[in-house]
Amino acid sequence: MEAASSVSDLGILDSVDDASITEIMESWDGFCRATEALLNGHGDLSVGSEFVSHVHSLCKRSLGSLVQDHFLRSLEETFERNGATRFWRHFDAYTHVEVMEMSKSPIQENGIQKVLYKALDDVSLEKQYQEKCLLMLVHALQSYKDSISEERHNSDAERIHLFSKYQLIVSSVLMTTLPRHFPEILHCYFKGRLEELSTIMAGEYEDDNESDDKDDMDLDEKNKVSYRGEMDIDECYQRRKFLENNKLVKNIGKVVRDLRNLGFTSMAEDAYASAIFLLLKDKVHNLAGDDYRSSVLESIKEWIQAVPLQFLYALLAYLGDSVSYDNPSSGLKSPLASHPSSCYPGIDTPSEGLIRWQLRLEYFAYETLQDLRIAKLFEIIVDYPDSSPAIEDLKQCLEYTGQHSKLVDSFISALRYRLLTAGASTNDILHQYVSTIKALRTIDPAGVFLEAVGEPIRDYLRGRKDTIKCIVTMLTDGTGGNPNGPGNTGDSLLEELNRDEENQENAGIDDDFNIDEKQDWINAERWEPDPVEADPSKGSRNRRKVDILGMIVGIIGSKDQLVNEYRVMLAEKLLNKSDYDIDTEIRTLELLKIHFGESSMQRCEIMLNDLIDSKRTNSNIKATITQPSQIGSELGETGVSLDILDATIISSNFWPPIQDEALNIPGPVDQLLADYAKRFHKIKTPRKLLWKKNLGTVKLELQFEGRVVQFTVAPLHAAIIMQFQDQTSWTSKNLAASIGVPVDVLNRRINFWISKGILSESLVTDPNDHIFTLVDDMVEPGKNSVNAGSCEELLVCDEEGERSVASVEDQLHKEMIVYEKFIMGMLTNFGSMALDRIHNTLKMFCLADPPYDKSLQQLQSFLSGLVSEEKLEIRDGMYFLKK
Repeated sequence: MEAASSVSDLGILDSVDDASITEIMESWDGFCRATEALLNGHGDLSVGSEFVSHVHSLCKRSLGSLVQDHFLRSLEETFERNGATRFWRHFDAYTHVEVMEMSKSPIQENGIQKVLYKALDDVSLEKQYQEKCLLMLVHALQSYKDSISEERHNSDAERIHLFSKYQLIVSSVLMTTLPRHFPEILHCYFKGRLEELSTIMAGEYEDDNESDDKDDMDLDEKNKVSYRGEMDIDECYQRRKFLENNKLVKNIGKVVRDLRNLGFTSMAEDAYASAIFLLLKDKVHNLAGDDYRSSVLESIKEWIQAVPLQFLYALLAYLGDSVSYDNPSSGLKSPLASHPSSCYPGIDTPSEGLIRWQLRLEYFAYETLQDLRIAKLFEIIVDYPDSSPAIEDLKQCLEYTGQHSKLVDSFISALRYRLLTAGASTNDILHQYVSTIKALRTIDPAGVFLEAVGEPIRDYLRGRKDTIKCIVTMLTDGTGGNPNGPGNTGDSLLEELNRDEENQENAGIDDDFNIDEKQDWINAERWEPDPVEADPSKGSRNRRKVDILGMIVGIIGSKDQLVNEYRVMLAEKLLNKSDYDIDTEIRTLELLKIHFGESSMQRCEIMLNDLIDSKRTNSNIKATITQPSQIGSELGETGVSLDILDATIISSNFWPPIQDEALNIPGPVDQLLADYAKRFHKIKTPRKLLWKKNLGTVKLELQFEGRVVQFTVAPLHAAIIMQFQDQTSWTSKNLAASIGVPVDVLNRRINFWISKGILSESLVTDPNDHIFTLVDDMVEPGKNSVNAGSCEELLVCDEEGERSVASVEDQLHKEMIVYEKFIMGMLTNFGSMALDRIHNTLKMFCLADPPYDKSLQQLQSFLSGLVSEEKLEIRDGMYFLKK
């Protein structure tokens, strides 16, 4: 449109005479000279009347648009020469100075501040003078229009049009000549000034909090809340007044306003916004740190209210941007900018801009704290439940930001690097897994993200041989699977078993099938879709409750393997008991029956009943010798009284396979066992006892000159030391033959008595033979000594890994030996087979007694044993016969 106007104005020259052309040329030359003199006059407006006269003369010839274009072009050239070039020249000294050096050096910061103030003042003065000149042109154009028309024309439209074009010229000139280091200079300036202001404001904020705490100490809770609310309003009002009158705030506001006037609105806001965010980030890091036992989110939000928002309120008020939220002239509001309530104490009605700033700052604070907590989530879960406040903070942050996938990816990476390694024990991995479940179900009650995080742990634990044993120990042992630990029940899974029992008692009937219509409607109204990260193959019903016990059992894949391991562990405990106290085991079994079902735990229940029956039978047998005459006759026949014998009578068909080793026990003890069996046969006809002489515990009292020593040891240890009652010296071969055990077993077990200073060992000419001698003399105190009256205890299963019951692995190997020939035959015929094919073939053809009923994992474990025995080899997942 402007180009068209200019062309039409110049077209008038074709229809005028020579005299008029001469007059136009003279007016144009005069206008150009007046314009140059006006713009370069440095405040001299004396040429104003001549300038107006030439403008009127040219406007009479319809050359008004040409006048405007020339004047604006002259303004641009003058501003570029006198304004922009001089403005950028102030910052030439900082061309090669890095921003980090600017921010670290106080001298450099002060220098930047002075240079920026001076540069902005100079360019603003130049711009203000040019605006006066432009206003003179507006008045000249307006006066001409008023002279040719009786009606008064409104000059606002003309003025706004020209000034907007001039503002665009100024911005364009500055932006096209902008040096690369100028944004860094602005960032450095705002960072330094805001740090200074923050120190002042934070100091007052902390002083106010300390004084409030002192004032509130003697007040009750109700008065304290009221008083605190009044103080908050009063303090924020005073802080707001302080900011409005603070010279530093005014200086910052003046810089921002000047930058806006030059067209640097976005750059200025980015600079002071980045400085505010840096301060907020430092504050979050200082408050959060490595202390996970206290919540910091509320403190961060209070600091945002007390420092950045109060500063921004004063800044926006200074700049004139504090448009009321309720003002209809504020335009459309963001849907996020909800109506404020009492979130801004001391501020009557916050502007929409202030509300937007609060949303930005809070989101940044949530995201920063979330990233800090996610980076340290492994340590936080290690400290759980002491770190519960940090977990709650993280939960709120994730609800605000929705960045759950970041947590999943980061935590899985930490698990693989720090936990799922060969150096970590299975117990530690399981404890961390349980803590992870407990912590993450606070963040994610539906278990969607827990499912993703737990998958690598479950996969890794399935490859550990002792995983099942460790899980059973955690289920049954109060120390959480760590026998050297303090016995904290919170570390075990017993609390989960107890919780299952309480839930069953409270729930009564399964709520899945017995909810009335009203509850159905309530559930329907509360329904929410699963997050996008959820596994679509698993429905919401499967995730509505995070079951710790179910997830732990899910590692194994089959509860039968868990029950079998528990049977072995229970049998070991019961066989090593020196009394009949099984209250703890009964309680644990009842809890396990709730979770795994009564039929699965039936054999374990029979084992416990065997001990109860043993206690009753033992009492009945001893009741037959209560008369003094009978006691004397029994002691005369055997030399040992039946009162000292307590027998554990088991139903072997329901117990795991028992380790049976040959052992010759001393004659009096053997006679005592025979007499006990005879009395048992009379009471329990036709049942008979078959003694496992290598199992059980023996309480011994060894008498020396001047000292008596008591021990609780295994039968083999007792048989060894009792051989020295009649003969003080034995060779290893003779002693082994007398006891009925191999020499290597004897040499391993006799070390216990040597370490206690009871026996001594010496060599003979035969290197395979040794002489063991009873020590009669007192040993030196502190050197393998046993003081008088002391009691030493050696559990049967503690030495050299000896067990009373065959382990699950041993039982599995014994059962799988039957199928070894089938596997060898298949590989001979087919050459090579994959694991799945071997498994399916065994299931198809091994139907006779015993039928093949093993899992794929059990078969893989057995085949790995054959590979280690060099009977098979595996390549690329295929098994071959070893050649």
